[in-house]
Amino acid sequence: MAKTVVYVTYKRGVLDPQGEAVRGALASLGFQGVRGVRVGKYIELDLANGRPEEQRAEVEKMCRQLLANPVLEDFRIEISPSAPPE
Repeated sequence: MAKTVVYVTYKRGVLDPQGEAVRGALASLGFQGVRGVRVGKYIELDLANGRPEEQRAEVEKMCRQLLANPVLEDFRIEISPSAPPE
């Protein structure tokens, strides 16, 4: 099984209201040096064994169809190789 991680974040220039709320809360707690915060999603997938290029293509399709909004969000995929059986 391959462990896959998908990071989804707003595209540059897209307003991030949750990030702004976190930045404001940090400022109210005395953390004045924080100039910006971007909040995103972290998604873990366990994929059946297969060829890495096929796995990546399948996860990209998942992202474009469900996991990310391609109009507002970017995504990054990290696939860890399968561990050998013990």
